[in-house]
Amino acid sequence: MTPALSVLDLVPVRTSQTSAQAVAASLALAARADELGYRRYWFAEHHNMPAVASTTPPVLAAAAAARTKSIRVGSGGVMLPNHAPLVVAEQFAALEAIAPGRVDLGIGRAPGSDPVITQLLRMSGTTSDVDRFPDHIRDILALTSPEGAGYRLAGRPDGEDHYGVHATPAATGAPELWLLGSSDYSAQLAAAFGLPYVFANHFSGDGLERALDLYRQNFQPSAHLTAPRTFLTANAVVADTAAEAEERMLPQARMMARLRGGRPLVALETVEQAQDAEGSDRLAAPLIDALRRRWFVGEGAEQRGRLAAFAAAHGVDEIMISPVAGAYAAEPMDAATGRTRTLELLAA
Repeated sequence: MTPALSVLDLVPVRTSQTSAQAVAASLALAARADELGYRRYWFAEHHNMPAVASTTPPVLAAAAAARTKSIRVGSGGVMLPNHAPLVVAEQFAALEAIAPGRVDLGIGRAPGSDPVITQLLRMSGTTSDVDRFPDHIRDILALTSPEGAGYRLAGRPDGEDHYGVHATPAATGAPELWLLGSSDYSAQLAAAFGLPYVFANHFSGDGLERALDLYRQNFQPSAHLTAPRTFLTANAVVADTAAEAEERMLPQARMMARLRGGRPLVALETVEQAQDAEGSDRLAAPLIDALRRRWFVGEGAEQRGRLAAFAAAHGVDEIMISPVAGAYAAEPMDAATGRTRTLELLAA
């Protein structure tokens, strides 16, 4: 069975590219994914990273919704401890009003950045209490529903202790909430809440089987979902030739090496810059084979087959592709040529 395909976008920023150009390239990519029949298009949340412009998923998802017709748009994900639950609920309720029936709210509990940025994001006090993550999930589910949430207030002079709150005044639908994670915690929480769940396999494949097993075995049917629902994420670099795919893989591989080695982060190198740098500073060499086994790198037909086998092995009907193909120096700044070709060849 051929799995459905979706897209996860971090809005990569390469050398000499502006944020405006990077966002324009990603929005064009979203429009192309819509034309190709991809199921959903999610934006990640990361902060203060020179190579990543995806800082505000709801803003980017709204822009993508305006440029697409049928693809689902949303977050992969909003890092909830960084934000007040009511603000998240209001943002995605507004998105649901903009694009009814095609909004996903993927939520995680990781910070999405370093401790300094985390502190700046969490200056709002108790809203950033990670231990209250399950309560905040319940709040968002209630706030985004057409019925809204009810809170009890003690000591009201009128004797009325019920206070109703709606994320938007007259909702007719709600965004679909997904829990995201790379550990057992989110898998177990999604199972207990009866919510759909995604393991961050594109980030770290360690623990994938265990997380899926925990989710499926402990799933409790709910008003939101009657049976477990999950899909897989995967990094992909697909080109017309295997040699080109290998070249386009190198900038992202070197970025991964920087992250793992604690080196200063920089804008994503072009293919040519990565090749030149790798000649004297072999950052990616120790990682390439390992990444190649986990990523989907090569020609279209071969990688479509690998994706189908990957989906079948884990019992899912959907794969969310993170297209990490690098760019050549001569390619337009406001286009994602390699990433677009990855989506086209996988959808063929």
